Amino acid sequence: MISFECDYAEGAHEAVLKRLMETNMEQLPGYGCDSYCESARKKIRKACGCPDADVFFLMGGTQTNAVVIRTMLAQYEGVLAAATGHIGVHEAGAIEYTGHKVLELPQHLGKIDAAELEDYLKSFFADENHEHMVFPGMVYISFPTEYGTLYTKKELTEISGVCRKYEIPLYIDGARLGYGLTSKANDVSLPELASLCDAFYIGGTKVGALCGEAVIFPKGNSPKHFMTMVKQHGAMLAKARLIGVQFDALFTDNLYFKISRHANEMAEKMKKGFAEAGCRFLLDSPTNQQFLILENSRMEELKKKAAFSFWEVVDEKHTAVRFASSWATTEENVDKLLEIVKKM
Repeated sequence: MISFECDYAEGAHEAVLKRLMETNMEQLPGYGCDSYCESARKKIRKACGCPDADVFFLMGGTQTNAVVIRTMLAQYEGVLAAATGHIGVHEAGAIEYTGHKVLELPQHLGKIDAAELEDYLKSFFADENHEHMVFPGMVYISFPTEYGTLYTKKELTEISGVCRKYEIPLYIDGARLGYGLTSKANDVSLPELASLCDAFYIGGTKVGALCGEAVIFPKGNSPKHFMTMVKQHGAMLAKARLIGVQFDALFTDNLYFKISRHANEMAEKMKKGFAEAGCRFLLDSPTNQQFLILENSRMEELKKKAAFSFWEVVDEKHTAVRFASSWATTEENVDKLLEIVKKM
């Protein structure tokens, strides 16, 4: 059985494991006060072009989203996100659990539109009863989106402009940030992305690390007592060195970007092979997630030989499924998958 079910099926890149082993017996302070966390922070600030950025290391994506959103919102505010946004669909109500509502915006291949965002905000404040409503306190997007699609630099700039106009922060979920930045379709750099938002995170869990995410507040604008809130929400790791060492390795010699680019190359190979086999795509994804529409009986047959993810029901006879490549995907396994698909 070969697996393309997700991009975190494997453990960690060998360079990351090597550094963990090399540093394993060192006695270091906890809670992110060790030398490796500090080294990783310096490398991340340099890569982001943000010398004054606040950088924190958290355990996972859901904890990160919940803590960042909770700490950046007033108690009466909610967060605006695409109807397909991860925080509203695949995080089990984690945001609502903190007491903040996810406010839905229309989605276009997973993305929100700046004009529609502004219309929402304009309509909200024009409503004479808005004091009785959940205030839109921030905007959440992901890069890439749930559908593997990318915002262009122009789109990000327009969304950022609306946020600035209404004085609400823009937060970017970067669980798969490496795969977005290294896509051939991408036209925004990491420093440019950092300059356009108020907070974002660099995903490690899905991009070469055993676990961990790096949260960045680009302008040194982290919420007051942020780490206290991290601990309060159960997202603090006492042995934070485990995350710091990993990010220090990932941001040495551009490893993070090299392995991200590899995942996209494997996805492109899959996409080309699927097309040659006559497969139908749900949409055109330029990153590591590829979405096919399969006839149900064909899908069940394929399940016996390869693992992939259910995405959505298309109609009573067809289902959309996802194939995800990762930093660890081998060309050999892609070839095996395509052979299976072509024989079906």
